[in-house]
Amino acid sequence: MKRQDLYFALVMLAIFLPFFLSPELYAWYKTFNAEHAMIMAFLKFAILSTLGEMLGCRISTGNYTHPTFGAMPRMVVWGLLGMAISMAMTVFSAGIPAFITSMGGASLVAEFYAEGITWGKFVVALSISVMMNTFFAPVFMTFHKITDAHIAECGGSLRALITPIPMQRLIKSINWDVQWGFIFKKTIPLFWYPAHTITFMLPGELRVLFAALLGVALGVILAIGLKKK
Repeated sequence: MKRQDLYFALVMLAIFLPFFLSPELYAWYKTFNAEHAMIMAFLKFAILSTLGEMLGCRISTGNYTHPTFGAMPRMVVWGLLGMAISMAMTVFSAGIPAFITSMGGASLVAEFYAEGITWGKFVVALSISVMMNTFFAPVFMTFHKITDAHIAECGGSLRALITPIPMQRLIKSINWDVQWGFIFKKTIPLFWYPAHTITFMLPGELRVLFAALLGVALGVILAIGLKKK
């Protein structure tokens, strides 16, 4: 373990420990999260998912950043993506139960909205996760890959946020063997389906936070994928 690993661990502790030590702070978080869900989604993903990518960079390169990493533009991009993820979670968590109800599964949906862990809650949560990760995740992951490449091409500077993205060229530059063969075909069914099933079994106020925490796992997964190139 290097000194930078200790610093990283201290940052993670500084983010989470106060919420465990102060009930008042946690109560404020729940209230603010309920009243300003999209702002909190931006902040959660901007911080946690960027830290996840820094961890992935540490795994793949030995350092938490590199000259073209661009932590600040990545935070902004992740914040915006986090808002999109929060919106997608709201849409799918409302739409899929409505569809299941229309197909005669009203009892399953009733269990999904009830407290406790039940078979019905699991089935509906799994259905939401499968549909969201099948139809939303591939587009999200591809766009995220493009923004990463764009930030790197801009030298990791904030200029990336105001420079037009050369979409056609960057789409062609993606290693589709890795994107399809590993990111889509393996991580979605083997990790994201079960991970987001757990997410949708949680109370509503915890779902976006848990999804943002999964951004740390995403950083590790992408690092593994990078090593497979």
